[in-house]
Amino acid sequence: MEKIRAMIADDELYNRDELKHLLDAYPTIQVVGEAESGEAAIMKAIQLQPDVIFLDVEMPKMNGMEVAKSILELKKVPLIIFATAYPQFAAEAFRYEAIDYLLKPYDEEQLQQTIQRIEKQLGSPRTSDGNRPAGKLAVEEDGEILYIEPNEILYVSRDDKFSRIITRTKTYETKTPLKDLESRLKPFSFFRIHKSYLVNLLYVTRLTPWFNGAYQLEIEGRTELLSVSRNYVKALRVRLEL
Repeated sequence: MEKIRAMIADDELYNRDELKHLLDAYPTIQVVGEAESGEAAIMKAIQLQPDVIFLDVEMPKMNGMEVAKSILELKKVPLIIFATAYPQFAAEAFRYEAIDYLLKPYDEEQLQQTIQRIEKQLGSPRTSDGNRPAGKLAVEEDGEILYIEPNEILYVSRDDKFSRIITRTKTYETKTPLKDLESRLKPFSFFRIHKSYLVNLLYVTRLTPWFNGAYQLEIEGRTELLSVSRNYVKALRVRLEL
C-alpha cells in the first residue's frame, strides 16, 4: 500500500520531532525526510520527491517563502503546508499555493483537518483494488503457522516473553515483538496506546480518565481495562473521534 510521502523542514529539532510524533498517528502518512535549513529543504525535495512538505516560515538565511518559491519550479511540486508561530505570514503563504497554514504550538484538531485536506488532494492511499490488503497476520505458535484475520483482532498485549493476540474467540501467543506486529498491522485500524498495548480502534467503546493524565480504555466484549499512556491520549482521540 503506497503512503503519502511527507517531508518536514524546520531549523528547530524539537519542532521537527514534535510534528513527526503527531504525524506518526496517521497510517496514511510516512515521513521520508527532514531538513534543518531552507537550502537543505530544496535539495531533499529534489532527492526524495515528497508528496507534501511541512515548511517552517522563519529559518535562517533562506526563509520558508523563498523555499516555497523554488519548490514551485521543481518538476514534481509537492503540496506545501506552512508551519509557523507567526499568523501574520498567512496571506503571503497562500500566494505560494500553500494548501494550509499551521500555527505552533500544533493543535491536533487543526492537524487532523490538514491531513484530511492532504488526503482529499492526493487521494487516500489504497491497494490496487481500492480495498485494504487481502493478507492475514501470520504468527508462529507451537511450531505451527497460524493465519489471523486482522479485523478479528481486538487488541495485542506484551509481557517480558510473549505477545498475546486477543480475538473474540481465542488468545494466541507469539514471540514476535509488539513493535513488529504494530508495523504489520499498520494498514488496518490499529493504534499503540501504551508500550504494552496495541488496540483495534474498531472495538474501542469507552475512554475513562484515570490519573496523571492517563486513561483507561474499554474494548467491546471484554471486561479488562487497558491503560492508555498520557503521551498517546491526544493522538488516540484524534484517530477515534469524528
